[in-house]
Amino acid sequence: MPDVGRFLARANWPGLCTIALGFLLWELLLRAGLAHYQNLPPPSAIAGGLLEITRNGQLLADALHTLRVVLVGWAAALVIGVASGLVLGVSATLRNYSLASIEVLRPMPGIAFAPVALLLFGFSLQMELMVVVLPALWPVLINTMGAVAGVHARLFDVGRTFRLSGAEILRKVMLPAALPGVLVGARLSLTLALVLAVVAEMVGNPAGLGYAVVREQQAMRPDLLFAYVVAIGALGVGLNAALTGAVAWLFPAAAGRLREAA
Repeated sequence: MPDVGRFLARANWPGLCTIALGFLLWELLLRAGLAHYQNLPPPSAIAGGLLEITRNGQLLADALHTLRVVLVGWAAALVIGVASGLVLGVSATLRNYSLASIEVLRPMPGIAFAPVALLLFGFSLQMELMVVVLPALWPVLINTMGAVAGVHARLFDVGRTFRLSGAEILRKVMLPAALPGVLVGARLSLTLALVLAVVAEMVGNPAGLGYAVVREQQAMRPDLLFAYVVAIGALGVGLNAALTGAVAWLFPAAAGRLREAA
């Protein structure tokens, strides 16, 4: 019960009430005939559609596919981004030679890789992962590189004073000092991975929540279409809450910095 009380105390009640008021106004405007949109269902119909796809198991199957793509793609981006960021952050020479290439590649939209991914992998999980991983690694890489490069030189002097080896300085000095920046990059990357996974499913691989939105649009079922949109939003909120909770449990000192990046 203390955990429930803590959750209720930390909930953003003004924001939740604003959302509830918006849904109420939406429902009333459509029911009263003050707004006329043929394919815009009221929230009650969307709730009914959400209940329908939950009962028949379609929502669970689609959500599990998208969740797998997001987590695998995010984990790959995390490993590549952190490793590359550490190397570039430590070596000023490599950083000087690489920054121009990074600035050219980083602004490229992830969906631009979809045609190439389709040619290489067809309609498959690998196609989605290619669209997700490449753009999602940039927030991790940039934040890790900046955090490592920004570690104060005195911390290295302290490590050498205690006669720490290079590996020990990396593990005991550099990584703890750079951890808040790495976690901020990881959070941004997770959100981006979900967006890219949904877009890849819409234009490429016919599976998951993104394809479900397209499928229900083609079936002229706006209630189910909006139900899947709500499900995508709920998945994003859940992933963000899970990451924030894991960081607060494993790295309590960095939790405040992560919340500030929300």
